Amino acid sequence: MRSQIQPRRTPAQEASRRRSPQRMARVLLADDDPAARLTLQTVLEAGGYHVDSAASAAEAVGLLDKAEYELVLSDLSMESPEAGLKVLAHARMKDYRPATALVTSWRAKAPRAGRSEKGRLLVEAEDVPELLGQVANLISSRASRRVRRAR
Repeated sequence: MRSQIQPRRTPAQEASRRRSPQRMARVLLADDDPAARLTLQTVLEAGGYHVDSAASAAEAVGLLDKAEYELVLSDLSMESPEAGLKVLAHARMKDYRPATALVTSWRAKAPRAGRSEKGRLLVEAEDVPELLGQVANLISSRASRRVRRAR
């Protein structure tokens, strides 16, 4: 039986192979519901995003202190009724200014996707193409704000 010998790559070739042509946007997803969190994480990763997930507001705040994210998505209520708002407030204090939005997988008394009365974007996770479109728009508007600030 003949074994295949893989050609040895130079360090430059190996580094080039590991580099993707376009850096994936990093998204932090905070939701205490494991099913919702894993579903959203899978959808976002399939959409081409690098996703870190947190099961609590405290875990999300810890991740925000360790890495930079283009977008932070948080469920409203986790360990407390407004834990998600605390996550988003912490994200907005970061120098790198990630885009932020509340995300929900329920529709009980939630307003339609878009701006709520307090100016926070609510993303509903029931329509996958629409969800990915909203995520792309949030990341794009964040990038536009950063370019305007740099001028």
